[in-house]
Amino acid sequence: MRKQLKRFIDQMEPNSIAIIPAAHEATRSYDTEYKFRQDSDFMYLTGFPEPDAVAVIDPRSKKPFTLYVRPRDLEMETWFGRREGVEGAVKNYKADKSQPIEKFASDLAKLLDGHDILYYRFALDKPLDRLILRYLSNQRMRRLKTAYPPHTIIDPTVIIGDMRLHKTPDEVELMQKAATISAEAHILAMKKTKPGMNEFQVESLIEAYMREQGASGVAYNSIIGGGDNATILHYVENNRPLKDGDLLLIDAGAEYQGYAADITRTFPINGNFTPAQREVYDIVLDVQEKCIDYTKTGNTVKGRQEYSIELLTEGMKKLGLLKGKTEDLIKKKAYMKYYMHGVGHYLGMDVHDAGRYFTDQTAKNSRPFAPGMVLTVEPGLYIPPDDRSAPAKYRGIGIRIEDDVLVTKDGNLNLTAKVPKDPDEIEALMQTKSRRAGR
Repeated sequence: MRKQLKRFIDQMEPNSIAIIPAAHEATRSYDTEYKFRQDSDFMYLTGFPEPDAVAVIDPRSKKPFTLYVRPRDLEMETWFGRREGVEGAVKNYKADKSQPIEKFASDLAKLLDGHDILYYRFALDKPLDRLILRYLSNQRMRRLKTAYPPHTIIDPTVIIGDMRLHKTPDEVELMQKAATISAEAHILAMKKTKPGMNEFQVESLIEAYMREQGASGVAYNSIIGGGDNATILHYVENNRPLKDGDLLLIDAGAEYQGYAADITRTFPINGNFTPAQREVYDIVLDVQEKCIDYTKTGNTVKGRQEYSIELLTEGMKKLGLLKGKTEDLIKKKAYMKYYMHGVGHYLGMDVHDAGRYFTDQTAKNSRPFAPGMVLTVEPGLYIPPDDRSAPAKYRGIGIRIEDDVLVTKDGNLNLTAKVPKDPDEIEALMQTKSRRAGR
């Protein structure tokens, strides 16, 4: 049994049962599908990589872990690829029992009968939602109470989210591998980018390198924003030419064995920052480094966000983007014109990973950082090209700098520190012999 599954079982309430569905294939268009990616919670607990499966976890059973999976089918495997089948689920994924997925509906009443609590997440798998609700409704309508269905339903992500938030040493190792692959891809982009290239060429360069190094692909859609495209937070068209004198913002990360990296770097396309670009960049970098230092045990998510806002607001005043007392500007949220997102998020199997940011429902008691958490640190400044209130020299500049930081007992570890972000180091990296020879 996987360690994660055992930990989950240890936290389940007495006389409870859990039903955890796998993801399904998603239609891309007509009769083609997107490349399959397993549901993160299902993958975390079971490791099983195939779609259309259901895990049933019953701690009171002598064989608590059952997987319902697609059976072996020679014709379907010829068309769509090999399946583990019932035998493989037991042999290779340590299920105590396994059954064909077609049996799940008829087994449901027997599985749930006599349990007080059902762990199940609604709105994830609508057909399964309907099946479970129909069963519960039918049991309530029956006059003769010959079955005893669960009377309480709990979202299992309350437990799983907290488990996923605190990474084990094995998970940290996988995340470091994802981070290293991503860092090297960013370095390659810095070395190869030059005026006249297209954004999509940089995208293909980065993503090809990630795959060559063993990544399953990207952890999210890559953002390759040249010039004022960098002022669009989730710019993904990646189809514009790169101009001499502009900056290039790259937000891209690899997924490695189910774990994500998330890095952003902003650098000059021609290898040299202009004075105006450097002024904005230096402010963002200073804030980023201070917020990395802040990301340590005992400090809080909310405290770090407020710290980033204060620092960036001071920076905006220094650039002449805002005028007035810092306290008043923050109270009015004037900073949101140029800094409109959070300074970071949890990172793990998902780019915006599982786990609560607050310890209660009021959103007032912010969660403190603790060893094993991995978070991004990504302040930015985005000055619209048509913002007439901003000094002309800054218009159209978008800068974000992002690293992945592991909280440790004694401080933190920057998993993505390999990518240069000091502007002098970036310029030195970009001014290689091969680069000059190509000019």
